[in-house]
Amino acid sequence: MLIDCIRKHQNDLHPVVSFDPLSDKLLLMDFTEANTDLSETIISDTGLFSAYVTAQLQKAGARYGIGGYAEHRTVYSRSRVFDDASGGEPRRLHLGIDIWGDAGTVVYAPLDGIVHSFAFNDAYGDYGATIILEHRLDDIRFYSLYGHLSLNDLAGLSDGKNIAAGTAFAHFGLPGENGHWPPHLHFQLMLSMEGRYGDYPGVCRYSEKKSWLMNCLDPDCLLQMMDYAR
Repeated sequence: MLIDCIRKHQNDLHPVVSFDPLSDKLLLMDFTEANTDLSETIISDTGLFSAYVTAQLQKAGARYGIGGYAEHRTVYSRSRVFDDASGGEPRRLHLGIDIWGDAGTVVYAPLDGIVHSFAFNDAYGDYGATIILEHRLDDIRFYSLYGHLSLNDLAGLSDGKNIAAGTAFAHFGLPGENGHWPPHLHFQLMLSMEGRYGDYPGVCRYSEKKSWLMNCLDPDCLLQMMDYAR
């Protein structure tokens, strides 16, 4: 229902990042075990991981890398954030879309909204600086999450602050402020925040895939970028 509503309002959407499909190339990036170039040595070292992403983008002549929705990823082995404390199944299924690019890349609000919540989730492998917006379309309430931002983006924010469509309100953060990842944006849509504040899981257990994906819809219905990824 929400996806149909967003399609109805597609002419009102603003790009989340600056992107011209006529001139900018998007590289579809794979972070599953099928990508044998991405070794454990690279994954475990943020500097090497960042250099790997940069090299892939430069080799392809791409402005951004993109992908990851419902992707079963090996890269989450780099952080205990995704492990089960009792030794059970770790979280490995990605619930958003990542856009990989330069630190400082500007992030725009795709639709009118208000700040639902924000936080600095600073554990190694977490989101780092995080902002969640609340939107309403045709009486449907939903939320968009922006993870791995610049810490400066949280300055001056307040819950309930209006953020108009097209407002430049955030930036891709550096590893020291984005949870120690290569610079990128984690973009996610949720139908419900389920009582959470300043945070919402971006990764779930594979065995729980069905229930999580029911609440976390494919973000490309707003991004409208995946058709250009190669």
